[in-house]
Amino acid sequence: MTARSNAFPARPVLCLVTDPAYGGPDALAAKVAAAVEGGVAMVQLRDKDMPAGRLYELALKLRRATAGRAAFVVNDRLDIALACGADGVQLGEEALPVDAARKVAGAGRLLIGRSVHSVEGAAAAQREGADFLVVGTIFPTGSHPDAPPAGLSLLAGVREAVRLPFLAIGGVDAGNAGQVMARGAAGAAVISAILAQPDPRAAAQALMQAMAAALRSTGSVR
Repeated sequence: MTARSNAFPARPVLCLVTDPAYGGPDALAAKVAAAVEGGVAMVQLRDKDMPAGRLYELALKLRRATAGRAAFVVNDRLDIALACGADGVQLGEEALPVDAARKVAGAGRLLIGRSVHSVEGAAAAQREGADFLVVGTIFPTGSHPDAPPAGLSLLAGVREAVRLPFLAIGGVDAGNAGQVMARGAAGAAVISAILAQPDPRAAAQALMQAMAAALRSTGSVR
């Protein structure tokens, strides 16, 4: 796909969220490139501990790996997103307000996503003007072992409460990706389901096939 600012990818959307546990910058960039070949339509750079200078360098590597092929967003760091030419920024529930981020970035320049953990949070993010949501934690996950999974009912509630596209996160894999699509998700955001696998490209393909099959079975095009 060709990504452009302020354009959310067509459903089903597979988003790869990076994690420094799965390799240094070069290894991570290689995994991201392979995953994009397998169907990843969005890559989110997330590293809460890396100094800004190194994070910027990594962002440039991942921007090159995704350019013209997948949307690239940066978690929380609006400055890094703007500096590296990212397509968007992903804001946590306690991060910069959506309207403030848009004021800094400029209207229409960046996709702005909001991470939410409740129906109320999803509704608030829609009112604030977010472009899309990442909703979780849905299933048990090693990335956040202490976070109690909300389950599929959270996705169903969000589907009824908002008109925004949303991605399910937390323990999503090829075996359960169809379930999140059936609850109205536009797709899934994953970490270990791709990065922990020996073949990121094949892992991405399996996830995409599972989500596409779920859409075909329901006839949903939301």
